Amino acid sequence: MKSINLQRTESLLMELVPEALSTMSDERIRSLPITGINCKNGKYDAIVYFDGSDFEDKEIPGVVSALTKASGRIKSYVLSATGWYKCPNFKFENDKSLEKSKNIEDLFRKIEKDKKSKS
Repeated sequence: MKSINLQRTESLLMELVPEALSTMSDERIRSLPITGINCKNGKYDAIVYFDGSDFEDKEIPGVVSALTKASGRIKSYVLSATGWYKCPNFKFENDKSLEKSKNIEDLFRKIEKDKKSKS
């Protein structure tokens, strides 16, 4: 179980990272939805999950690359907003859990239709 301090850090980063992204010039990442942040090793590393469902699979590496390039500016924004001495190193990953949950919901709908058609 995560400590309360780590949960607070993740919560604060969930607010600040999208704010920092909204100031970027790259249109792909400016309004990118952030779905979660998972801090590791205290505040030293953080995995930032984003919703890449608006992009094709071949575009995702370009988005991750753009986010990685913008990482320094995101860190600067977070440090200035929080007054922290150190900001986590960000790693960006496409959040595929939303697609999986959508597929599961589609399966439930199909099962429901099959039950209704048999009755």
